[in-house]
Amino acid sequence: MNVTPNQIEKAISNALDKFYDRRVEKLNTLSLNYLLKRKNPYLFRGKGVTVAAEVVQELVLAFMSSSEETLFGNIFFEEVALAASGGEKALADSIDIVIHTEDSVKAIAVKSGTSVFNAQSKRRQQQAFEEMRKRLAGYRKHYDPIVGYAYGKKSQSSRSQANFREIAGQAFWEEITGDPEFYLKIARLMKDKPQEHAKDYKEAYGAAINRLTRDFTERFCDENGFIDWDKWIKFNSGK
Repeated sequence: MNVTPNQIEKAISNALDKFYDRRVEKLNTLSLNYLLKRKNPYLFRGKGVTVAAEVVQELVLAFMSSSEETLFGNIFFEEVALAASGGEKALADSIDIVIHTEDSVKAIAVKSGTSVFNAQSKRRQQQAFEEMRKRLAGYRKHYDPIVGYAYGKKSQSSRSQANFREIAGQAFWEEITGDPEFYLKIARLMKDKPQEHAKDYKEAYGAAINRLTRDFTERFCDENGFIDWDKWIKFNSGK
């Protein structure tokens, strides 16, 4: 399948739309309870934080930063890789794309950065590739399982016992597109799309900060406006 530049640009644009929609949705539905249960109140006390809005901003920034990497990988990188490769969406857990060539079948799991696996998740990935191998046995083609990292560098050890290849960054995008410059074109083809979304995102972010700061002040500040650390710590860690 030949993929045109217009198709790639459209895929990137659509993926960015979905990414920003999900970012705004996360902000709109974020609850103070969820944030406070996940973070260390003693750390904030130890740093001498005294302003409710500062607490909330740190909580929201930390949450968004940690969730956006996965969100961007699942929504943006997977969609762009699928469009750019001309492959088919894999109907299997932990595998995203299947590419058929004349003599081979590539099964690809798209990941963001190169530090996604622990021992357990790596075993699950290997199992998923093995199950896909069995499902594709009828094609009688060379089976090529790949974990592709959308950015970064990765040199797979010659002693690796994984049942898949690992390739990252430029090498990954060249593998699925045949274009050694494609990894650079991704950012270029975003064009002004991020800026178009900036206003709506900033408004949603500001509204979330204000809403959560109000909730924090009402529930965890005393009548003089000081943070009631006992209340927060009891909520976070009490029996």
